[in-house]
Amino acid sequence: MPTEPMSDDERAIRDLIATWMTASMAGGHETVLGLMTDDVVFMVPGREPFGKEAFATALKATGPRLIDGSADIAELKVLGDWAWLRCRLKVTIAPPGGATTTRSGYTLTIVRKEADGKWRLARDANLLA
Repeated sequence: MPTEPMSDDERAIRDLIATWMTASMAGGHETVLGLMTDDVVFMVPGREPFGKEAFATALKATGPRLIDGSADIAELKVLGDWAWLRCRLKVTIAPPGGATTTRSGYTLTIVRKEADGKWRLARDANLLA
């Protein structure tokens, strides 16, 4: 079965996810924050939805830690200046002197192409356990 060629938008969205993962593993908090819209909304189990400011505060509060992970995109659909993707995510976090934890599961993410032509994360439902 022939595979459709990847569009520039799909490639840019896949690059966005790869950059997010690389920056997260390298402690590049500012890079990660730049990959999301100003009105981003995150949804995680057991917590009210939160935005960019709360995400930034949580990043700063976690202190130094080693992060490793993978993000495998299972589905990706571009619809004009919006797109959604379903991703299998696995993240291992090792804080200095603390216990290493690994979480995995799916995310459902909506991204938006902004006025500058860049795709950014706009909504994210994270179901890691």
